[in-house]
Amino acid sequence: MKAVIFKETGKYAVVEKPVPEIKKANELLVKVEACSICGSDMHILSDPPGYPAKPGTTIGHEMVGTIVGMGSEVTAFAVGDRIVCDNNIPCGQCYYCRSGHANMCEHVRCLGVNGDGFFAQYALIPDTSAYAISPDLPLDIAIFAEPLNCVMGAMDKLRMIPGETVVVVGAGPIGLYFIQLLKKNGAGTVIAAEPSEFRRRMAKEVGADIVVSPAEAEKLPQIAAVGADIVVDAVGICIKDALDWVRSSGRVLLFGQNFARTQEICQSVITRKELTVTGSYIGSYSWHDTIRLLEHDPMQLEKMITHRLTLEDFAVGYDAMKDGSALEVILYPNGGRC
Repeated sequence: MKAVIFKETGKYAVVEKPVPEIKKANELLVKVEACSICGSDMHILSDPPGYPAKPGTTIGHEMVGTIVGMGSEVTAFAVGDRIVCDNNIPCGQCYYCRSGHANMCEHVRCLGVNGDGFFAQYALIPDTSAYAISPDLPLDIAIFAEPLNCVMGAMDKLRMIPGETVVVVGAGPIGLYFIQLLKKNGAGTVIAAEPSEFRRRMAKEVGADIVVSPAEAEKLPQIAAVGADIVVDAVGICIKDALDWVRSSGRVLLFGQNFARTQEICQSVITRKELTVTGSYIGSYSWHDTIRLLEHDPMQLEKMITHRLTLEDFAVGYDAMKDGSALEVILYPNGGRC
């Protein structure tokens, strides 16, 4: 089969690999119908890397697939079932796994990072990581399950009060999910701060009330007078702006990640303003809610897809993500819509 691997720092390759074989009783062999390029994949391929990965690993962690084979002890699924997958596989034994915080697992295995992921025609996953999804849900909606699940986990931490003003820093795919979910949860005013004109237009289309460049944000009356009730950093390098733009006793949610970047802040700002600063890392027990949302409560997701490509054309999608002309790049490893 064809697969895209992380070769070495800053480099990938489209290669031929053997179709994986079921070796454990709880494994599923999945035919990958669609997979998508995430910002985390771009961080893996950056130089220096913004996210660590193991050389030789098939990258990619967002997918929709069909089960084509199963281990002898699988009982919750059948061949032909359509599934999405949680690529983060906790050990189930460490303190965090046993205290209800499996997303903090000390020994987590991440498919697409240190285990083979989904930029391939077939993938092998444990049945505990699979979630059934309706066969009637369009493929180009189902593909959003994994990243949307992560944002759903963050929304659960926010516990937003209807009518609050929220600034979302960054209008890439993650920021656009936040904008839509914040409006669904009753946000009074959602402000998107984004340097790219292309992404600002998309933020407006999916529901942001006010869209500005970061340089203009601090001049807005909603921020200059008092500050926003909540600021969400969907980029991973904007904590200083978040601390400046949030009101006293407000909340800052840090979501984006970039291990290659650091920021300098004045801790006294947090103390003096009595801020609540919360980190959110992947989704935690929010998969069923996410799938229910996708199946029953339409969102503006398909319009975010800018590229539909074959696996062999991965370079086209990678370059578009790198130069900022793409939002969502969907790959179809086994053919289908392109």
